Amino acid sequence: MLNLGNTFNICCFLDNNNYASIYHQNEAILAADALDTLSCNAGNAFAALQGYYDKHQDWLFGHLGYDLKNETFPSLQSLHPDGINFPDLFFFRPRILMLLEQQKVRIGGWNLDLAGAQKLYDQCAAIPVQNTLHRPKGKVSAYLNRKQYLEAVKGLQEHIHRGDCYEVNFCRENYMEDVVANSLTLFQRLNTLSPAPFAAYYRTGSKYVVCSSPERFMQKKGPLVISQPIKGTIRREEDEAADELNRQALRQNSKERAENVMVVDLVRNDLSHTASPGSVKVTELFGIYSFAHVHHMISTVTAIPEPGLPFTEIIKQAFPMGSMTGAPKLRVLQLIEQYEKSRRGLFSGALGYITPEGDFDFNVVIRSILYNEESRYLSFPTGSAITSYADPEKEWEECLLKAASMRKILES
Repeated sequence: MLNLGNTFNICCFLDNNNYASIYHQNEAILAADALDTLSCNAGNAFAALQGYYDKHQDWLFGHLGYDLKNETFPSLQSLHPDGINFPDLFFFRPRILMLLEQQKVRIGGWNLDLAGAQKLYDQCAAIPVQNTLHRPKGKVSAYLNRKQYLEAVKGLQEHIHRGDCYEVNFCRENYMEDVVANSLTLFQRLNTLSPAPFAAYYRTGSKYVVCSSPERFMQKKGPLVISQPIKGTIRREEDEAADELNRQALRQNSKERAENVMVVDLVRNDLSHTASPGSVKVTELFGIYSFAHVHHMISTVTAIPEPGLPFTEIIKQAFPMGSMTGAPKLRVLQLIEQYEKSRRGLFSGALGYITPEGDFDFNVVIRSILYNEESRYLSFPTGSAITSYADPEKEWEECLLKAASMRKILES
């Protein structure tokens, strides 16, 4: 499916890597080749997306960039450099759709009959797996070095101590210039090294996202909306007993629990803007989930939207996601623009799909490599939550830990 998708100029491949969840609906999804597209920047992007859906009422795949914040909060702006240059919003209506479930695959497409579906199935087996990586030359750079990062964290903590905010998600862009890379191989290697339930390979022309995200932003299925913010991270250990001690240490860590509660409260508030009265609930608090290299603390918040509400309004009221911003949201978005030195672009935005019924499922674009093949610019930002309890040195180490998988792939 992945290799078939990459033969087209536009494709989106989503893989849950067999992580068990009551909310997962497919093991993998491929959307490829565009019947038509929607591309726009912040301003009237959500209204344009709603109009695009209303016109076609079909499957739509694409992304919501972080800088749509300038639409949800019109007083904001984005003045920093962006080396990748994805549009703030992009969606396409696929000509080919493949939904992989246990032991079967459903194949659909525009003007596709049974023989055409069989041909696509056979193509998946026939296309050779691409496994060539042009090793990127040059070193990894960053807009914030260690000294600048530590000073920025201390500056953000001064804002917290003054009462400007409670928590800020602070990111640092790692990047490489003049890079020639095989994005498909990067995804295969990243997905092998660090499999995640919201992994994605996304291509729009010369721009690529190779994503190993563990986090769901928001899903709507029928009358239920869920959001599953992550706050709280600790390293995995090879020794089973030591690994279990780390799990328990994360569960009991007061700093991590405080961060998690703050983002849960923020998500509850975001969902309440579009929810029926009394329907917002925290169905899981402080859940500890294990991934290839880290354990995460994940909570689940659910809501039932007001009847007849456009689905784009549900997304807009919760965007950007609280786990990648902080609280209160408007103030921390201002501080992020002040202290970060590059635009996030698609990083810490969302990637996913909308169904013909108006349901949707989006991840959070983290643990990702973004690549512009035309400009030969490659980026992999990392970040962490800054609170009054945060140790700047440990936050720096967390950023390095989160980037380790990408660095290992790029520098091997």
